[in-house]
Amino acid sequence: MDKGMRREIHLVALTMTGLGSIIGSGWLFGAWKAAKVAGPAAIVAWILGMAVILLIGLTYAELGPMFPRSGGMVRYAHYSHGSFVGFLSGWANWIAIASVIPIEAEASIQYMSSWPWHWAQWTHHLYVNKTLTPPGLLLAAILVFIYFLLNYWTVKLFARANTLITVFKFIIPALTVIGLIAAHFDTHNFTQYGGFAPNGWASVLTAIATSGVIFAFNGFQSPINLAGEARNPSRNVPLAVIGSVLLAGVIYLCLQAAFIGSMPGNLLSHGWASINLKSPFADLALALNVNWLAIILFLDAFVSPSGTGITYTATTARMVHGLEANGYFPKVFGRIHPRYGVPRAAMWLNLVIAYIFMLMFRGWGELSGVISVATLISYVTGPIAVMAFRKMGENVERPVRVPGMAVIAPIAFIFASLILYWAQWPLTGEVIIVIIIGLPIYFYYTAKAGWRGFSEHFRRGLWLIVYLLWMALVSFLGSGKFGGIGVLPYGWDMVVVAVSALVFYLWGVRSGFPKPNFPEGENPQLADAE
Repeated sequence: MDKGMRREIHLVALTMTGLGSIIGSGWLFGAWKAAKVAGPAAIVAWILGMAVILLIGLTYAELGPMFPRSGGMVRYAHYSHGSFVGFLSGWANWIAIASVIPIEAEASIQYMSSWPWHWAQWTHHLYVNKTLTPPGLLLAAILVFIYFLLNYWTVKLFARANTLITVFKFIIPALTVIGLIAAHFDTHNFTQYGGFAPNGWASVLTAIATSGVIFAFNGFQSPINLAGEARNPSRNVPLAVIGSVLLAGVIYLCLQAAFIGSMPGNLLSHGWASINLKSPFADLALALNVNWLAIILFLDAFVSPSGTGITYTATTARMVHGLEANGYFPKVFGRIHPRYGVPRAAMWLNLVIAYIFMLMFRGWGELSGVISVATLISYVTGPIAVMAFRKMGENVERPVRVPGMAVIAPIAFIFASLILYWAQWPLTGEVIIVIIIGLPIYFYYTAKAGWRGFSEHFRRGLWLIVYLLWMALVSFLGSGKFGGIGVLPYGWDMVVVAVSALVFYLWGVRSGFPKPNFPEGENPQLADAE
């Protein structure tokens, strides 16, 4: 176990951590954004998104107990393929997840800006023209600092606060579904106003990547990142991952169905794409005269995003701790407070990064697609790493062996690649460039170490950089339905992505080390014995 870390998080708290990360601002905005893009077929987008995340999550559910280390999501690829793949994967994951913290705070303030009461007229100036104003940014910054303080002193305080908040977050979506359906539910909404899929099935696929679906499920990795502090991680980490994804999936499907069915016909006269709601579920409740629900939703707009923000403040600190352990960050970020058992220096770094992101992107919608694509890039290493470890045989202890992984892993990699493509050009290319921009940091620390082992690590990681460049090229040449220039026709473009993804999967698995590539003096598999 990481020195100083304490195993104090049990199964319920661990599952609540995953569910608390998933049920954040995504549920407040996701159903609306998905319906705007895909119409009633947004339900299919949620089902497909949940299935893909569950497949990816199963690969990490095997990896987590294998290496029960805090910040594990940024370590596995390093152990299986070396520093080059490890850095790219960890960098993508950290950038994506660290930026969630300010987004959750911004989501709360965005909902607050549409409070309908006379005494709250001043809040209407917090969010104007799709951006937070200076007073809105100040309030969001205060929220982020509260997230920080709730994690600063102890893991126990974080776990207890998060469990309580998550219970509340589970109840409010359920009340929202019941309240909206009881007030108004028209089954004709699913077939009128352009039909079930008014913008075609390509829009359903795009909704998975860009309308908050993948973004909403990102929290499944929180139990994995806290594996170093979990009781009995070989049992509890997989159960927490699977349980949190399935529970959240049911909640999101019910919310999407309620949103579609309860939408008043006068708001749909110009189609689903024309729906513009500032605070989607609260505005819908007000339109249906369900005032009690609107009040609860305005309150929950603080609780749900804040619960996720608190969780991500904890898990991103563990990511920085993991990146330092891999040799990519200064050693100060790996220090654990001897009394409270938390990586405080890493928390301060993430607080600064959160404020930088807040100044750069001043609205919830600006970063949700970017976060989803960046996280997908980090996810693609999971299916490959888990099979690379299986090739190592007795060199790796495997507390959990997920049945059917030889089939699950390639399917997960192929679908992650497809969602990356569905995100549309130029977003795919832009995010890939952001990931590659981080390489100078890797080269700096590699040079500082005397380029020791660089050629082998680069050779074993070459598949990933070629994969990223290839995906950017295919996205550019792809169908116009996904933002490309149309060289690859619709239908055949997805065949090309799927087939090439399988080739990269096989290349990636074959590129793994014959035994785990642990940093010098470290053996994460001894964590349970310490």
